Amino acid sequence: MSTSSSPLTAAHIEGPVRIGALVPLTRPGWVEAGRHLLAGLELAARDVNDAGGIGGRPLELVVRDTAADPGKAAAAVEELAQQGVVAVAGEYHSVVARAVADRADALGVPFLCSSAVLDALTEQPTQWVARLAPPQSDGWRVYADFLLGTGHSRIVVATQPSVYWASGVDVLGDHLTPRGGTVIELDTGGLAPAAVCDALVDHRATALLLLVGHPEPAVSLVRSVRRDRRLDEILIGAPAGQPEFATWADLLGVDGAGIPFLRYLPERLGPLGTRVEAALRARLVEAPSFVAFEGYDTVTVLAEALRSHGADRARVAESWPRVAVDGTRGRIRFSRRNGVSVWQSLGAPIQVADRDPASPDRFRVRHAA
Repeated sequence: MSTSSSPLTAAHIEGPVRIGALVPLTRPGWVEAGRHLLAGLELAARDVNDAGGIGGRPLELVVRDTAADPGKAAAAVEELAQQGVVAVAGEYHSVVARAVADRADALGVPFLCSSAVLDALTEQPTQWVARLAPPQSDGWRVYADFLLGTGHSRIVVATQPSVYWASGVDVLGDHLTPRGGTVIELDTGGLAPAAVCDALVDHRATALLLLVGHPEPAVSLVRSVRRDRRLDEILIGAPAGQPEFATWADLLGVDGAGIPFLRYLPERLGPLGTRVEAALRARLVEAPSFVAFEGYDTVTVLAEALRSHGADRARVAESWPRVAVDGTRGRIRFSRRNGVSVWQSLGAPIQVADRDPASPDRFRVRHAA
């Protein structure tokens, strides 16, 4: 599927500047996150074209559905590279983004990752890949601090097999254990929700973290815990952000409130963020998630790189440490980080938020860094 943003009046003598946009639009991908990410990407492309494009050339997004499939995503990078895109952008799922990053690095195609947070996005340091979202270790350490600050030190994590979930368990354990916390991993593969509840009681847990897929088994686990009177005082948490999206509230109602999650928004949006928020809300017909803002900022960064350094793959990759542009959530710059193999955006805002039990459509900020 290809989508072209609003056309320019300038002649298309040189043709459009094409960027590959990778998003999960079908199951088993997180479709709602993909829809928000694409809305942000497309809105920013429209705004770039309304402002004159890239040196008078229109910016065109060439969209491919990854469906949360690493193999499909890597094949899409191959196809897009053959079609002459100057860069690829997007993706939400960390395991998929890692496959994209590896293929982009091998082919010499710049990849600006919008949302995936896995620290080791590539096996070796690369000049071709940059990322907007903060590394998982940053966000999940903030989440661990929130847990300790609210009196939760005996933590059970309900997990499924995944590099992303395993990395999250490691971050939590490394941060909580030296501070007196205990992290107990519970593989949900062979456990019914009722058995998970029994294990929480047996382990005397004060918090359950859902490191599992959405909607299932996450929704069933929440319902089971909420209905178990033995667990009235337990905190349910979802650091990966499942409660951010409207489907969570639709499926769980008030049961889905009061479940803290990570999101990447500042305390207050500036003028650009406020304008973009209104435009995204109109496009999505619902409140935009932080993922939609990440999509918008992704195209904003690439447009700045293309205008300043030219529509050439090598020059785009060389521009990462030189880019400085205002995004919807603050100034965006990139640098190298210890333990992070790609060019990393600096100072991305991190919040722990939840849905207000008194009004599940409203969010509360519980902690910020």
